[in-house]
Amino acid sequence: MAAVRRQALGPMATGWRQAQGPMAARRRQARGPTAPTLPVPGGPGGQWLPEGAGNHDVDVGDEGEDEDNDANEEGDARNEFEHDWDDNIGRMVMEHIQWPVQDLLRECQWMTDLMESFAIYFTHIRSDSFYPVLQEAIEVRSAFEGWSPHEQDVVYQVLAPMTPPQGHNFHLELDTAGQGQVRNFHVYVQQERTCGSSQQGKSMLCFLHHPEEELSRNQDSSLLYTLCTNSYLDVHKTGYWFCQLVRAVWPALLQSHNWHLVLLPSRRSCQFKVTNGRESFHIEMLFGVRQGDSDIFVSSEPRETYTSSTIWPERHAMAEMKFFEYITRQAPPGSLYLKYLQFFTRLQLGLGFSTYTIKTIVMHLLSIIPVSQWCRRHFVRRLLDISGSLHTCVEVRWLNHFIVGDRRLPEEISLPVEILTDSPCNLFHDLELDPVAHSQAMSQYVDLY
Repeated sequence: MAAVRRQALGPMATGWRQAQGPMAARRRQARGPTAPTLPVPGGPGGQWLPEGAGNHDVDVGDEGEDEDNDANEEGDARNEFEHDWDDNIGRMVMEHIQWPVQDLLRECQWMTDLMESFAIYFTHIRSDSFYPVLQEAIEVRSAFEGWSPHEQDVVYQVLAPMTPPQGHNFHLELDTAGQGQVRNFHVYVQQERTCGSSQQGKSMLCFLHHPEEELSRNQDSSLLYTLCTNSYLDVHKTGYWFCQLVRAVWPALLQSHNWHLVLLPSRRSCQFKVTNGRESFHIEMLFGVRQGDSDIFVSSEPRETYTSSTIWPERHAMAEMKFFEYITRQAPPGSLYLKYLQFFTRLQLGLGFSTYTIKTIVMHLLSIIPVSQWCRRHFVRRLLDISGSLHTCVEVRWLNHFIVGDRRLPEEISLPVEILTDSPCNLFHDLELDPVAHSQAMSQYVDLY
């Protein structure tokens, strides 16, 4: 398993192996006989995340004013020494790590410009039809958050919100059959009265009050007859329509003059590559329906298991994106929290822990540990926090979802009441149910550590 990790990690593995010596020494010094723990909301009775190194209180006693002054001077000297020691260790570890050569900022800006170009044509082409109305795409997931576990083959994901066309309405219906840790929805499409309405300056026939023969002769088909199955919006049909739309619009875009578009097979999204001979970008355009005016969507993104074509899983990518934007605004110069996330997710590639598991742990830690304490001199401490948190969560078989049921989120993240008041969602639910899976996860942690 260690060989698999080294192969997956690539050049970063060398830095990790060389850094383990000073990290192990620092870990032994920091932990001592009992390591302090930091309780946070989590599993049964609360979740535990190990606090970083060097946070033990110094007991200087109470032996009079002279003794206090001497103790304070000694404490200041000790703190300065530990500060320099931590900074040197952090610098040494980071110098031994060969960070992936990426320019995510430039690439993400190019993606943003491309999505804006698509949005302009989407609006013009479909404004007189009864297909879903596409809003401007929202950048989501790791690349747009400022990090990526992969040096190559980065997938840039965007989410295109959809609203119903004129004469239609969307109703989200919770799927109660086989409900798991993630909520699933159906998007019920209902026709509405349009008597007296107009579209593009032309009078509309009412879907409810005009005969079907007259409607079929004089007006485009209702959404119910194009992208729905039994009155529910169909992900597969919507995905096919979306891909055809991208293919039709591409020649009109300025980017098509220097870039070549290749559509990739996908049933629940529109995936494509654009290349210019020197660079190649992989883009996945998901589509979804917003829950009210919140930052939560039901999305076409598939689950790990089979997902029916009329099932739209609830996704929290926009809320997580806004959390990282909030942290970025709070972060002082020199904050390296994205480096920690990138390093640790890349470290465990090839093992059984998902990138999302590591991201969730880091988000929990960022909500507890001030972002000012994610700089170079805290590098080893924070890596130990992430590693120790993963170990604890695997051991107790519990890791809270970061969004669902969390009332500590920044105010600018808008959530439906159901998510705010919902019980905590355990991402390690499978480890609770399956002792064999739990044993394997513990072994995978040992291989990682």
